[in-house]
Amino acid sequence: MEEPSDRTAAKKGWATRVDHDRADSATRAALLTAARRVFEEEGYARTTVAGITGRAGVGRATFYVYFSDKEEVFAVLAQQVRDRLVAGQELDGVDADDAHAVAEATTTAYLDAYLENLALITVIQHQSLADPAMSELWQEIHARPLERSARYIRRLVRRGEADPAASPEAVARAAGGMVSSVAGHLSVAPDQREHATAELVAMYVRLLGLPPREG
Repeated sequence: MEEPSDRTAAKKGWATRVDHDRADSATRAALLTAARRVFEEEGYARTTVAGITGRAGVGRATFYVYFSDKEEVFAVLAQQVRDRLVAGQELDGVDADDAHAVAEATTTAYLDAYLENLALITVIQHQSLADPAMSELWQEIHARPLERSARYIRRLVRRGEADPAASPEAVARAAGGMVSSVAGHLSVAPDQREHATAELVAMYVRLLGLPPREG
């Protein structure tokens, strides 16, 4: 006969496996993809669980295996946006000691990430006006990249490589605002992307107060 401790362990193991399977499930990913498209097209208020499941091609019961309601799936999508914007500041294959190269690479990558998520970012911003939890996440979406950028600017100042136009926090905030503005412009004028990106990088370099590039 199975001892109570064995049953408890088995139940715990099953629960852990289910949680793992849920997190990595292709069905969960399909639901997130479908939810993102519906939120982007319909906005938050008009999006329904039925609309999400219809787009994903699954039943409502399947949705509730992975998410408790549309609020939860929306929060997961918002967190993905936050993580994507933070990842846009990663230095991949860039000389970390070349401040000009870092400015160009991170600004371009951040703009790319913002454009990639602009439709959902707009929905998140609108929803943050009415939802305190989403307002907090909206602030976090901007705060993490800002904090990271400000740390980098402070490091440049300590090394004597930059003379920013204002405090590191203010420069980081201004740079983020410029990216948001340029992304909005490019959403209706995508043919200007190369020129707009070059101007954005030039403005950021000026704000950082970097010396002219050698050579």
